[in-house]
Amino acid sequence: MKKNLVRLAERPAPIRLGAFILTLLLLWLPLATPIYLLVHDSNLESILTLVLLYAVFIFLLRLWGKYVYQQPQILRHYGLEFTRQNGVDLLRGLAMGIINILILFGVENLLGWLVWQQPKVFLLKVILEGLLVGLGIGFAEELLFRGWLLDELQRDYSPHVALWTDATAFATLHFIKPLEAIIHTLPQFPALVLLGLTQVWGKRWRRGRLGFPIGLHGGLVWGYYIINVGELVKYSGLVPDWVTGVNNNPLQGVMGVLLMSVLALWIRGRTERSRHI
Repeated sequence: MKKNLVRLAERPAPIRLGAFILTLLLLWLPLATPIYLLVHDSNLESILTLVLLYAVFIFLLRLWGKYVYQQPQILRHYGLEFTRQNGVDLLRGLAMGIINILILFGVENLLGWLVWQQPKVFLLKVILEGLLVGLGIGFAEELLFRGWLLDELQRDYSPHVALWTDATAFATLHFIKPLEAIIHTLPQFPALVLLGLTQVWGKRWRRGRLGFPIGLHGGLVWGYYIINVGELVKYSGLVPDWVTGVNNNPLQGVMGVLLMSVLALWIRGRTERSRHI
């Protein structure tokens, strides 16, 4: 059995990815089935099954590293290490993410496309909730895409191929939803690809550590959460919503794509610079 697992490390990336995902589903489904049968609140059901799926994912990652790659500290290999440097990277990314969101909405305010308004809810509560949501999403998605998936791709392919495959997979997997919802949210695809590219470059810039990508991802989610849930802006209607964002989602508009393009190019520049140094 152990020999077969070691041989799996020598198989092509698509086979390794398929084997991992199949094993993950086989471990998760027996545990998730009772939740689907017993929990009737759809929101609670989704939360419980997703949390369970991610717990099984991390458990499987440890086994995968230990028995397939002979790397007991596979999470550290992915860049998830609890060090001061990684903590500083996380805070830097968090600040950069929320500042970029504020810049985006600030520019739209200066152009007269929206106006700021008084919050209709207790803002401190929204800020704290948004921070937790942002860090949770940032941690989960970055360990999955810039940790496990990127590592598997880089074992077989060139850095350039791994970069684009990871970013495209990141964007595509956000569209596992009903066809109507896919069509409705399709405009955010370019921005998601750009975010995926940015996160890979960000990890490479920070010498393979995940702190910065987690923080940046979390900061972008945090900033948008505060503005959206806090109802801090109202659009003036001077420009079409495909400019500012369909459904008030900045990633579904030209301005959001422009923001992500500037951010991606800046971080790519930092990555190239650090490589030469």
